[in-house]
Amino acid sequence: MDVHVLVPAAGSGSRIGGDTRKQYLELGDRPVLVQTLLRLAGLPQVTAIHLVVPAADIAFCRTELVDHYRLDKIGAVIAGGAERQDSVRNGLESCGAADQDVILVHDGVRPFFPKDRIGLLVQRAAVEGAALLAVPAQDTIKEVFDGRVRSTLDRRLLWQVQTPQAFRCDRIREAHRRAYAGGYAGTDDASLIEWCGWPVAVLPGDPHNFKITTPADLALARALLAAGEVSLT
Repeated sequence: MDVHVLVPAAGSGSRIGGDTRKQYLELGDRPVLVQTLLRLAGLPQVTAIHLVVPAADIAFCRTELVDHYRLDKIGAVIAGGAERQDSVRNGLESCGAADQDVILVHDGVRPFFPKDRIGLLVQRAAVEGAALLAVPAQDTIKEVFDGRVRSTLDRRLLWQVQTPQAFRCDRIREAHRRAYAGGYAGTDDASLIEWCGWPVAVLPGDPHNFKITTPADLALARALLAAGEVSLT
């Protein structure tokens, strides 16, 4: 059984502001995306990493990121689609993974994922078909409609989902195939598994495993790194 990682990084990064996409902004001495890829490449479980980027960025990523930083585990640089779900589907079709292999899908702008959870995540996905990292919701969550509270949800049942998310390859490919055929758009890859009626195992994540999406996220990541609260190795 091999472990393939798909890293969708084809978004515009519009929420971060400026002319540079969020995945190419610097964290430490390297772009955020490179920091994430280097951390993934250091995992002994990982066989190959497949980067999914805008079609116009493929040559740049191959020369300025993969070659420049000697990212030896990168198997392919794949053109993304219009939406994240399209990008992951493109990656699944192009990565060359076998049915019994495990696929990890990880956001290119989550550089602080907990390395010590990945082995168990892979094992659970291989056995159960799908597994993800999540942390319990800390705030009260209310359902709001038309500017008014409709209900207060039971926080004990609510978890904030992170990546990596792990799947047996045959299962996640079939879920994407069914979703595409049925016109279903999920908010993450695990939601496609759920839509198909299949189980998803949940493992404890890490509060520091946040997605760098806004200028505040980037400032927080830099501050945590400077304070020694997180590591990129």
